[in-house]
Amino acid sequence: MSLRLQIAEDMKSAMRAKDAPRLAAIRLLLAAMKQREVDERIELADDQVVAVIERMLKQRRDSISQYEAAGRQDLADVEKFEVSVLQGYMPQALSESEIEAVVAAVVASSGAAGVKDMGKVMAIVKPQMAGRADMGKVSALIKAKLGG
Repeated sequence: MSLRLQIAEDMKSAMRAKDAPRLAAIRLLLAAMKQREVDERIELADDQVVAVIERMLKQRRDSISQYEAAGRQDLADVEKFEVSVLQGYMPQALSESEIEAVVAAVVASSGAAGVKDMGKVMAIVKPQMAGRADMGKVSALIKAKLGG
């Protein structure tokens, strides 16, 4: 079953269960997916849906930190729940050792010599780890491997 169909089925089951918070989070995701489809005049594949979810997760995490800094724990809790719902649609995350192995292999195969080649390495690594690793941490690991 495609990720898109899974999300639609989960929305239906949330409606049947009268799970309003979960339903709201799923509807936000479906709206973001539909917006991208309309904007780009395409039908999203699973990898593109994962990219939409990643962007939404990043937005939610930013909001959580801002709400907590402002003392609005009620709003932060809503965002945390949405993160937990969205996280359920992401592929299985890679472990630290798996990430390090992929980065080491790409650095070796690409012939990257220093920090100036970081963009080249990131271009190869990013599609392999899309949705499965925090790209900020991956970027820091690559920089460390390249001696930056």
